[in-house]
Amino acid sequence: YQDRVYNTAIGIVQNAEDAEDVAQEVFIQVYRSIHSFKGESKLSTWLYRIATTRSLDLLRSRKSKKRFGFLQRLFGEDGNEPVYDLPDFYHPGIALDQKENAARLYKAIAQLPDNQKTAFTLHKIEDLSYQEVSEVMQTSLSAVESLMHRAKQNLKKILEKEVE
Repeated sequence: YQDRVYNTAIGIVQNAEDAEDVAQEVFIQVYRSIHSFKGESKLSTWLYRIATTRSLDLLRSRKSKKRFGFLQRLFGEDGNEPVYDLPDFYHPGIALDQKENAARLYKAIAQLPDNQKTAFTLHKIEDLSYQEVSEVMQTSLSAVESLMHRAKQNLKKILEKEVE
């Protein structure tokens, strides 16, 4: 499950070192709490849930710690002109010739709300079914369908703006 956990984490945090840290934390948590796994879902669903939660926790902690500094970097000193650009990253599942398009897509995914980002990453990047995504996110199937619909709409808007 190492690759699945890592790929889920990198899809959300979009940084190789952070994804490695998240994956390590996931397996430490699994080791410490395997006795609490009741088998009500598949082990992979449980692992995805932990990986998703840990990844989002990392993003939230960074946002809360660096909100002011981030906003300054995002909009510059005067607050009017966007200046922030996401760092380059590498996802092991993407061929080199697709790296530029993948980077554009991941940059757009990073702009989605957390719940849309999670649903999109699990379904489109990790290839989980909507049912599996609903189990990982502990929500209804219709909620996942709605999240995916909104995520696709938002990504389309973001990517169209970039082309203009």
